[in-house]
Order: sequence, then structure tokens, then C-alpha cells
Amino acid sequence: MTQEHKCSLCSHQAKLFYQDKTKRFECDYFLCETCHSIFADSAKLPNAAKEKERYELHDDNVEDKGYQKFVSPMTQAIQEEYKRSAKGLDFGAGRAPIVSKLMQSAGYDIEQYDPFFHPNAALLKKKYDYVAACEVVEHFYHPHKEFGLLKSLLDEDAKLYIMTDLYDTSIDFAKWYYKNDMTHVFFYSQESFEWIQKEFGFKSLQIEKRLVIFS
Repeated sequence: MTQEHKCSLCSHQAKLFYQDKTKRFECDYFLCETCHSIFADSAKLPNAAKEKERYELHDDNVEDKGYQKFVSPMTQAIQEEYKRSAKGLDFGAGRAPIVSKLMQSAGYDIEQYDPFFHPNAALLKKKYDYVAACEVVEHFYHPHKEFGLLKSLLDEDAKLYIMTDLYDTSIDFAKWYYKNDMTHVFFYSQESFEWIQKEFGFKSLQIEKRLVIFS
């Protein structure tokens, strides 16, 4: 049993926080006291085939009103900030790219990238006025590398919109639903995002429940 593990966001040593011994899957989770993130043991992460298999089980329908309401904090925030002509990217769009579909139906110019379902690497060479990552960052195996990529996609004065469920100490991690998806491998607190803001040179950070905005 490993008692410490290097944090894949800040590279500091993190201590064993929780051991999942359920039949669903066994995994150790580590808490980093530097960036205040929790992450799964890298040795237990699903391979690419298993990861894609899990994503294909998602019962996401872009026409579902409940699903549209769930992502509405992000889509509304973008529409309040940007004109339809602004260039956007739906990063990690997934099998059912609801954010970009809703934005496109409202007349917005937004493209889709996903390593499994929309793997157009050319889109990662461009700059955007805004980037949306809805329920994506908790899947990052290499969050420092991925946030570096996200920052590189932003044009001057652009914004990065993220939706994820944040962890805080009031949550009983053993009972927390968000860890029960085997592809959810990295969990952020408010302090984690404050660390990211400083590390990558974002000017500001806004957190409103699940919605996180870097600019």
C-alpha cells in the first residue's frame, strides 16, 4: 500500500486519503496539501479503451430538457458575455456535445474537440475567444499538462469556462457520488482552482457552485 503519491497537478507529494474497497473497483485516493486536490492512484486509472467504453455508456441526449438545464449556467454565462461571432471551442465535447449544440442552435460560432469522439487535433493549434469544458476536468490524468493546453487555446482577454463538482471538507468522500464514476480521477477544491489561477497566470477566478470561470 502506497502512503504517498506525486500530485499530477502541482508535483508535490500527496498523502493517502481514502481507500475504495468496493467490488465496483478498488482504488486509493490521495490528498495534496499543496494544491488541495484529491486524485486517484495513477496505477489504477482505466486505459483508453476502458475509458471510451465508459463514455459510450453515458445516456446523454442533447434534446433532453433536464440535461439542457444542467449545462445552462455555462451556456447562459457565455451568451451573456460574448456575441455570436466570437470564436469558441467545446473542449472535451463528448459523444453528445450538448454545450456546442445549444450554442450553435443559438447562432454561436463554436467548434467541438474531444480526444475520443471529435479528435480534430488541428483545433488545438488555434486561439479562441472562449473555451468551454463541461464535466471534463475531473477526467484529466495529467491536469497540469491539460490546463497548460487550455491556457494556450485562449486568445488575449479570453475566458475559460469549466463545470465540475468541487470538493470541500463538508463532503463525506466515502459517500460522495462524484467519485463513483471510474473515469472521474481528479477532484478540485476552491483552493485547487486558486492554485491553478496563480500557476497559469489567469487574471481572475470566479466560482459559482459548479461553474468556474478563468479570465
